[in-house]
Amino acid sequence: MSEKKLTVFTSFSGQGGVERMVLNLVEAMAAQGAPIDLLALKADSDHLRDLPEGVNLIRLKARHSSTVVPELAAYLRQQRPAAMLVAKDRPGRAALRARRKAGVKTRIVIRLGTNLSAALEHKPAWRRWLRRWPLKRGYRDVDHIVAVSQGVAEDTARVAEIPVDKISVIRNPVITASMLQAAREPVEHRWFRDHGQPVILGAGRLTVQKDFETLIRAFARVREKHSARLIVLGEGGQRASLENLVEELGLTDAVDLPGFQRNPHAWMRAADLFVLSSRWEGSPNVLTEAIALGTPVVSTDCPSGPVELLQEGKFGPLVPVGDVEEMARAILLTLRHPLDSETLKSAAREYTAENSARRYLETLF
Repeated sequence: MSEKKLTVFTSFSGQGGVERMVLNLVEAMAAQGAPIDLLALKADSDHLRDLPEGVNLIRLKARHSSTVVPELAAYLRQQRPAAMLVAKDRPGRAALRARRKAGVKTRIVIRLGTNLSAALEHKPAWRRWLRRWPLKRGYRDVDHIVAVSQGVAEDTARVAEIPVDKISVIRNPVITASMLQAAREPVEHRWFRDHGQPVILGAGRLTVQKDFETLIRAFARVREKHSARLIVLGEGGQRASLENLVEELGLTDAVDLPGFQRNPHAWMRAADLFVLSSRWEGSPNVLTEAIALGTPVVSTDCPSGPVELLQEGKFGPLVPVGDVEEMARAILLTLRHPLDSETLKSAAREYTAENSARRYLETLF
């Protein structure tokens, strides 16, 4: 067995950005010659249909990180990979317990993509403690942590009380050849066919975190001064309340929520403006994708990631979280004076899958 054998372990719990980024990374690392075992919890995701050559998918019987330790320990004892990359916190802590149980020396690197302090800010004190205490205890044994942004790195060091030299910042593998190709597909939506008014786009789960309520209210202010339309892609628990808000504001002819879309990149490329309205992020992939496709953007200055990608506003306005008036002003400004597409694309150069894979392999081995 090669001493350079690599294992990637994560939970495929849905259609989310983490799963997509993990597979972009796995594909790019395999293309650079790394033999990879992909250990998957909940391995029924559509993301796993077309894995590249050199990637061996192992579907774990366990369905949750809390029950996977014996199975994971048996794998480590038998296969003894040189390194294991784990995406997400709970699988990461399970991997550390499994390594202790197996008695092997596999190097464990955990990828973290969330600003935990911001995510827990409005939770009860006992919930905050319940999330932070395992980090402080569990991460003492981790070999290294990869954070998706400098903000996530600093937050993790503070929350988990670990030295900053145990953490590297590696940008997400957002830009791939398949993404750029998919973006060229036509969008079959009436507002892109008639070209009568500029189309503003938002995308993400319809949840409190994404704060599409602020975007819709800001859009209502924009419509007082500038003709435009708003499309929000995605599904989630806030659909009914957002639809009620659209009706309450008299925007039913100007706002559309068409649900989850298989190819959001084509919508991003076709849009006149992309807006990220989130309350918090780790590194916002949708914002990176929009910029990589040359679409002008507006973003909240949420923790963390947008300020790094947009270089403190150089590549798009940053507005305070939840500020309807400032978001409306930024949207109007960008509609009237958009940056050119080539300038925007230059901001996303660090976020290619090839660059990310190279940095990960250097960190893992």
